[in-house]
Order: sequence, then C-alpha cells, then structure tokens
Amino acid sequence: MPYLLLAFAIGSEIGATTLLKLANGFTRLWPSIGVAIGYALSFVILGQVLKTLPVSLVYAIWSGAGTAAVAAIGLALFHEPVTWFKIGGIALVIAGVVALNIGGGHQT
Repeated sequence: MPYLLLAFAIGSEIGATTLLKLANGFTRLWPSIGVAIGYALSFVILGQVLKTLPVSLVYAIWSGAGTAAVAAIGLALFHEPVTWFKIGGIALVIAGVVALNIGGGHQT
C-alpha cells in the first residue's frame, strides 16, 4: 500500500510540475491553481508514505521518478531539445534510485 500511495504522490508532483510550465509564471489562473493543488496533494500523500517507509528511499524514488518523467514530458510535449547530457542525466538519476534500493534503503 505505501508504494501505491508513493505512486500517487509522484503522479501528483509530475502533474503539478507540468502545470507549472503552463501557468506561465503564475499569470494563468487555472494552471496556477492546479500547481498549488498538485503540490499540496503530493506532499500530503508523501507524508503518509513516510510513516512506513524510510525517508532516504521515499525521497529518492519520488524525486528521481518525478525528475525523469518531467524531463520526458518536456521533451515530448514542450519540444525541448534532446541532448546526450539530458539522457545521461536521466540515466544517472535512475541509477541512483536503483543503487539506494539495492543498498538496503527499503528497510524500515
């Protein structure tokens, strides 16, 4: 159950960050409201997940998955340029999350 909640927190954060781009510096009302709701929801859910899972693991998965997903969204939806540095950076983020999991970060 905590991993399912973590997935919802990640999804909420990804949605909020995507809307942050669409909010245009908070000059557009509805995307701006979506940003506030999305981040608030993500942090509330994240707080619940932290009751049962270690912070090092939770934050690594939450931030890593969010970073990788938002980078992919930027490339796909906002037509940001694809560079080897971006691809390498995403790969390093994912490798870091995997390393924390292998290193025993999943123990409470």
